[in-house]
Amino acid sequence: MQTTPPADPASQSGAQQELPFALVYGQAVTELPLDLYIPPDALEVFLEAFEGPLDLLLYLIRKQNIDILDIPVAEITKQYMGYVELMKSVRLELAAEYLVMAAMLAEIKSRMLLPRSAEAEAEEDDPRAELIRRLQEYERYKAAAENLDGLPRVGRDLSVPRLDAPEARARKLLPEVSLEELLLSMAEVLRRADMFESHQVTREVLSTRERMSEVLERLKGGAFVPFVELFSAGEGRLGVVVTFMAVLELIKESLVELVQNEAFAPIHVRARAE
Repeated sequence: MQTTPPADPASQSGAQQELPFALVYGQAVTELPLDLYIPPDALEVFLEAFEGPLDLLLYLIRKQNIDILDIPVAEITKQYMGYVELMKSVRLELAAEYLVMAAMLAEIKSRMLLPRSAEAEAEEDDPRAELIRRLQEYERYKAAAENLDGLPRVGRDLSVPRLDAPEARARKLLPEVSLEELLLSMAEVLRRADMFESHQVTREVLSTRERMSEVLERLKGGAFVPFVELFSAGEGRLGVVVTFMAVLELIKESLVELVQNEAFAPIHVRARAE
């Protein structure tokens, strides 16, 4: 087993001295400047932090295990004033409310030092009663606040996961219908339709005589005209029937003739010569 010799303490201290404690504009600084000025308020250290004079009093009482119902006002006032003097030298703006409590403690201390008769002592309340009531009430609220702060908090102790719900598609179930029910429903619909049935007589828009005149006008000149060109698709079924009947009437009266060269060949129409 090999052992390494211990390093030279002088070399270790030299290596530690070479380490810079600051970088200024990229340059390592290993020694403090001689003209360096540090303002007195540049660094502040708070060993204890209190949220008010009642918090400070409660801290002093609990620190010494003093019964809150039997407070030694003289000793507590001495310690309290020592902390107020420290605050005045560090942060003067926080000392105002603490000075109000200091005046209250001084008043309680002076009232307890004054000699009183037995009758006056029986009639008057304890000068510390109001202070004890306020301390007990503050202690209850402080304990409740600490309990609330100890509860798990979303964003601090808990993180709520978020997941988008999938798109739900509802399936519509069709009812089961028998053939007998379908026939009964159809019969009911027909019966209702018969109740609202009405007949409207309209005048015939197309006339066979007028269509005969139109066909003769079309065949004027004696040229053959394809039979299908005499019909107009825009007139529908009624127009086809009226035109066909007009052509038959013209053939019957020997006013037009039909010509077909062979079976299934196109039919042509021509007006007969007078």
